[in-house]
Amino acid sequence: RLGLERADTAEKALTVIVDLLQKYGQGGNCMESHMAFTYHNSFLIADRKEAWVLETSGKYWAAEKVEAGGVRNISNQLSITTKIDREHPELREYAKSKGWWDGEKEFDFAATYSYVNTARMTTSRGRYCEGYKLLNKHKGSISSEIMMEILRDKESGINMEGGFMTTGSMVSVLPQEPSLPCIHYFTGTPDPER
Repeated sequence: RLGLERADTAEKALTVIVDLLQKYGQGGNCMESHMAFTYHNSFLIADRKEAWVLETSGKYWAAEKVEAGGVRNISNQLSITTKIDREHPELREYAKSKGWWDGEKEFDFAATYSYVNTARMTTSRGRYCEGYKLLNKHKGSISSEIMMEILRDKESGINMEGGFMTTGSMVSVLPQEPSLPCIHYFTGTPDPER
């Protein structure tokens, strides 16, 4: 929200977020219940001209610029691997100091900073993989209606049910032509299927 308030481009919003992360860190419970559940955050940041994925681990972070015409998704795990366009200035040194990376092989953010096997992320039947498949199935012809269908999809796990429910979804249309208005759709109920 502070990125939206303080920046007029996606990249400037990215800078706002990482500056705040550096100054204040992150944390806190991810649920309103008494159960303690925390994780680090990922962000999709877009404007009319470009989009970024920002992923964090403590105060450390990596950012990937989304290729023009490309598709990208995030889902409760690190997904930036070796294509890193911006990063915390001490990201690699910290990983070396912890023994997570030897400084010799190619640096892979997700493999280094998470316990998830990144090779399995695109082959397992997880939300990330299913979202990736659905986006790529429609690559080049994604409309707001198709995006809403994807966000309603329960079989893929994108629209979660049970103990961890999807509480809302948002679809934004950001025309590159500045004279055209941006349009934002929000779900009005906890379940995007409704």
